[in-house]
Amino acid sequence: MPKTDILNMKGEKVSELELAESVFAIEPNMSAMHIAVVNYLANQRQGTQSTKTRSEVSGGGKKPWRQKGTGRARQGSTRSPQWYHGGIALGPKPRSYRFTINKKVKALAMKSALSSKVAANELLVLDEIKLDAIKTKEIVKMLSALSAAKKTLIVVPEKDEIIYRSARNIEGVKVAPVNAICVYDILNADTMIVAKDAVSKIEEVYA
Repeated sequence: MPKTDILNMKGEKVSELELAESVFAIEPNMSAMHIAVVNYLANQRQGTQSTKTRSEVSGGGKKPWRQKGTGRARQGSTRSPQWYHGGIALGPKPRSYRFTINKKVKALAMKSALSSKVAANELLVLDEIKLDAIKTKEIVKMLSALSAAKKTLIVVPEKDEIIYRSARNIEGVKVAPVNAICVYDILNADTMIVAKDAVSKIEEVYA
């Protein structure tokens, strides 16, 4: 079983923790992680882009010139796609980009992402992440003590408004409860800080 140090918010070692091998020490599956990231990004798209076809642009009701005898190409409307101010032939229309992936693939991608963070020494476990009041300075101090990278994901056991509001103004830092973390956020972060209780919840779900 892989072991990791448990630190406090000052960056001092408090104890050690054994991580579940089936969650934090598997061979990362690149294909599963790629599918999960593409799925996340696709589901974020609004799909509201739209262009007008020749039937939707105004004008173009009259035939520009007679069919024969002018020497020019025959035209039926000044709103055909080849005309200036004409409609768009094959432009985008509002649609949903959402798609779902298999639960087993999603779980494999999550375990692969977590394992890759442990293998790269980019996962830090804290005994607890707790603040008495909303203070951005305290979070900055914690990140500095832990030598966290600019892009950091802080994972807490459950939604904590104090920690969220303390960290939301720090560029590159994201706070998420266990039930809201995704493969994209894990891979996008250079450092992942997880509360000890959050580790237990992750193992409970994926072990």
